Amino acid sequence: MPHDAPSAPPAPAPATTAARLRDLVAEFLRRHDPAGDPVAFLRARFDAGLAWIQHPVGRGGLAAPPELQPVVEEAFARAGAPDNQPRRNGIGLGMAAPTLLRHGTAAQLDRWLRPLWTGEEIWCQLFSEPEAGSDLAGLTTRAVRDGAQWVVDGQKVWTSMAHRARWAILLARTSPDAPKHRGITYFVCDMTAPGVLVRPLRQLTGEAEFNEVFLTGVRLPDGHRLGAVDDGWRIARTTLMNERVAIGGRPLPREGGMIGPLARTWRERPELRTPGLHEEVLRSWVRAEAARLTALRLRQQLAAGEPGPEGSAVKLAFAELSQQISGLELELLGAEGLRHDDWTMRRPEETDLLGRTATYRYLRARGNSIEGGTSEILRNIIAERVLGLPTEPRVDR
Repeated sequence: MPHDAPSAPPAPAPATTAARLRDLVAEFLRRHDPAGDPVAFLRARFDAGLAWIQHPVGRGGLAAPPELQPVVEEAFARAGAPDNQPRRNGIGLGMAAPTLLRHGTAAQLDRWLRPLWTGEEIWCQLFSEPEAGSDLAGLTTRAVRDGAQWVVDGQKVWTSMAHRARWAILLARTSPDAPKHRGITYFVCDMTAPGVLVRPLRQLTGEAEFNEVFLTGVRLPDGHRLGAVDDGWRIARTTLMNERVAIGGRPLPREGGMIGPLARTWRERPELRTPGLHEEVLRSWVRAEAARLTALRLRQQLAAGEPGPEGSAVKLAFAELSQQISGLELELLGAEGLRHDDWTMRRPEETDLLGRTATYRYLRARGNSIEGGTSEILRNIIAERVLGLPTEPRVDR
């Protein structure tokens, strides 16, 4: 896909306020019709610095305070402007973009940032392997240097949206004799390259949102390497910490997320209510609201810098709440909740927990405690890096 964005070096931005942002959006809308070509509109929005406003000028932003991003989003939403369909490209927006911005070269940012934000190019994550899930640093996919290229061989698994992705963030072992955390290099992989094979993994829901990916003699130019050779684990930690905030800390309105369908059913179907369930629904609502506000506060605190281990707590709470609330919704609906809308094998365009049946939500939520770091691993991170509890020594970190 061609990329025609002008290469612009980052530059300082003038002081930005909410009022100034509203004026900038209003001026932009006078020059660009939100009812026109959505891709052209989104490209222009990125070039105007109204995509990620906290990013540098020339990188989709205005170097503005990140807490003002909702001002921009609300103004565009009121105008009926197209969005970049974030559910289709959650890995690109929530994980690849912050990693690229922190560790990428100017040429890499020029090539990848804008089509990523506009949704023209979907991204996936080639991290987990059949024998290296929770122990990610145990991966065995190899990358061997061949002049100005790298030749990659291996297998990845549980790759969300690989069947729709144009690019992938990839971890591969480049020094097999080094301690496992020190012999990994971080790459961007072209998912259309010869030797990339994507196969669906059918889930409990009936669909194949996940995939397994086989890499056989895949050639990557050295310009697709992020950071130094064998320094991939440090860069991967940027991705993983952003992943946990992206999964568990997404900005939501009140009663957004899993609690929304449960609350609506409770209000609209009084015949389903029982005294015992009343207390359970109330407790779930309070926990969901507390988790939402905690995630919002964490995003505001960390938006100016790299997310820390606190994101693990947000993601852990998200997984547990999603499973508990979806189970409670089934209990409330009784036999009616066991009806699944569609068991047809399909490969979705996006992940949508809320647009399907209660049964779908219940089944899909089982994966929340695995994807983005298992709940067991996240508890270890919280214990060691947030609470400061003792840990066993690990000489290879």
